[in-house]
Parts: sequence; structure tokens; C-alpha cells
Amino acid sequence: MVENLVSYDYKITRAQRNELNGHGSFMILFTGLSGSGKSTLANTLEKRLFEMKIKTYVLDGDNVRKGINQNLGFSAEDRSENNRRIGEISKLFIDAGCVVLAAFIAPFKKDRENIKQTVGSNNYFEVFVNTNIEECERRDTKGLYKKAKAGMITNMTGVSSPYEVPESPDIVITPSTSPEESAELIIAQIKHKLLL
Repeated sequence: MVENLVSYDYKITRAQRNELNGHGSFMILFTGLSGSGKSTLANTLEKRLFEMKIKTYVLDGDNVRKGINQNLGFSAEDRSENNRRIGEISKLFIDAGCVVLAAFIAPFKKDRENIKQTVGSNNYFEVFVNTNIEECERRDTKGLYKKAKAGMITNMTGVSSPYEVPESPDIVITPSTSPEESAELIIAQIKHKLLL
């Protein structure tokens, strides 16, 4: 079937969209355990970028799983497919001229590398939200850790499924820094990517 597909040559390019928007487009992946603060940080950063007139879009793990990835579970294979699709969706947003803020556990190194390869290493910025599991359990607003420890949830990252800590993220954020302070730290690191 793939041999019957032909890439369509669009008339408007990413460079033209970036020029119209006045900034570069790329992906920021927020990775960390459930409850680490990924979504909070992504949304805080998006608000700041919006104030700077940067075109953005947040892809959040729960929201994506309720829609395009609702047919996937939490096995290692399904997690990899979830992340593969995130990479492909992010690639489209980058081409559209947006800064994509993707907040996903993305527990496996190979899947993060695949996302990076899909969007291109120059279009990828990795934020490791390094919150220890004890703090994530304390914050557990969804009750997932409690359910996992009671055996009600299988394949829970950090409990019954591993989280492979990023070896060389672009930036590491810890709970000692507020979301607002963290957003400013990230902006300082991505400014060069926003410039045309």
C-alpha cells in the first residue's frame, strides 16, 4: 500500500509560515513521571509565549489519549505507538509554524529518540521535569499511584513499569523552581530557536 502513496508538494512552505509568524517553529517535549508537573509547566510556558505573540499549541497526554489515541492502552507497545503519533502530530504543527509544547510521560529513551528523529534534532528541545516519585505520589490528584499500588492499574510508570531517565535533556526542572521561574529558564534556552 505504501508504494501507492505520493507526497503532495504544498505551495506554502514552513519557512514562509515562520516568516509570516515572525518566529521559528519547533517542539518542546516535557517528560517526567505522572504528577511531576509537566502539564502545569507546559501551560505556564504557553501563556508566556502567547504574551510574546508566539504561535503555540499544547499537546497534553490525557487530552491526546481521549481523542486521536483513544484506541491505545498502556503496554510498552502502545506507549511506543502513542509517542510515535505524538512525533508525527508535532511534525505537522512545526510545519504549520507553531511551537509545540508536548507534555507526555514518554518513559522510554528509544521513543524520545524516535520523536526527536521524526521532528528533526534541530526542531527538538527536551525538558526533563525531575520530580521524585514520593513527591509525585503526594501530588497524585488522579489517584493513579494509589490504584497502581493496590493492583488496580497495571503498567504504571514508576510503579510497575520503568521510567528511563533522560541522559542529556536540554534542561532539567525540579520542584524547587516555580512554574513561572521554570518557564523563564526555558525561554532563555529557546530564544535562539525563535529567531529567524
